[in-house]
Amino acid sequence: MGNLTIAVTGSSGFIGSKLVESLRKASYKVLELDIKKGINLTDNDSLKHISPFDVLIHLAAKSFVPDSYEKPFDFYSVNINATLNALELCRKNQANMIFTSSYVYGIPEYLPINESHPVQSFNPYSDTKIIGEKICQGYHDHFGIKTVIVRPFNVYGPNQNGKFLIPSIILQAKTGHITLQDPKPKRDLIYIDDLIDFYLKVLSYHPSKLEVFNVGYGTSYSVQEITDIIIKNFKSDVKISFLNKQRNKEIAETRADISKAKRLLNWEPHTAIEAGIATMLQE
Repeated sequence: MGNLTIAVTGSSGFIGSKLVESLRKASYKVLELDIKKGINLTDNDSLKHISPFDVLIHLAAKSFVPDSYEKPFDFYSVNINATLNALELCRKNQANMIFTSSYVYGIPEYLPINESHPVQSFNPYSDTKIIGEKICQGYHDHFGIKTVIVRPFNVYGPNQNGKFLIPSIILQAKTGHITLQDPKPKRDLIYIDDLIDFYLKVLSYHPSKLEVFNVGYGTSYSVQEITDIIIKNFKSDVKISFLNKQRNKEIAETRADISKAKRLLNWEPHTAIEAGIATMLQE
């Protein structure tokens, strides 16, 4: 374990910073590939002198879906080129690739959603992830890059950007008033520590073919239920207003089938949403 060097793109981000910390605790050598470390994955010149590594975990991406409608060029150019360059680094090092995808299933045809569910382009962000998965398949097929595609559902935890659902509700609750669009959409929420545990498990997995894994909790919660859990932690009254406005292309429910990860990796999530939210409220 200690002999392996793990390259992590997006190492300063919400998931990446926690992953780097956990990898080092597990005695892996870590190579941080991040814009804050002077490494721009979309700039070939900054990639010319990267140290050798054994596995690359690709996290770097623009990821806030509403922004993908405002700045589509940035999303397509950054996410696709970063993935392509990450795969080129893997090819040159003959290293394994762990590609972080998400949001690729669109409106589910059935629940829970397993890895065989058809992928569906649903917004500019999901386009970039579907294209990224196809490029991974190409590098696997043509250059022998051993690849695992990870499809996390809604990740949450301490230090997450306030734009995302749970931190957004928490920030509003602290003001005494929460305003949200729609109470009905249901999401499968995976706590950051459980996701990190998954990445550590998958590092010890040696696939004979390209593998895809869903990472979720296996249960979905509505926006209303999530909000209720949050405000139970506040002693003072918190007022809630729902605008009853549905977002463009809203998905009614997502729920992950995580049986494959349980079977092949002996992984399962342990953090119930109540415990995860309680930890976030201690920030």
